[in-house]
Amino acid sequence: MVRVYFLYRPGGPARVGVAVGRKIADAVRRSRGRRMLRESLRRLLPWLKDGFWIVASLRERALKESSAVVYADIARSMEKAGLLVPDWNGANWTVDAFVEDAEESSPGVR
Repeated sequence: MVRVYFLYRPGGPARVGVAVGRKIADAVRRSRGRRMLRESLRRLLPWLKDGFWIVASLRERALKESSAVVYADIARSMEKAGLLVPDWNGANWTVDAFVEDAEESSPGVR
């Protein structure tokens, strides 16, 4: 569903980018695809090894899937390519949900 291209550039932090071609869908669906890719990469960014530049390109069939499925596909591809740190816990889409729930229930100024 997602193509992952990467290049190793030592001496710097990991960088990521997304690409959704015009031929695969109309503007609304492409925007949704970009949002899904950005969110998936945002969740994986802390686990990426330093020095890699990564571009994720969405295929048309991924537009019919949920964000969690796209995330799992990207995570599997990155793990297979050796782009993630060894102590990565695995593809868990709901891991951030617990943090957000705790923030909402804690008292404080917003």
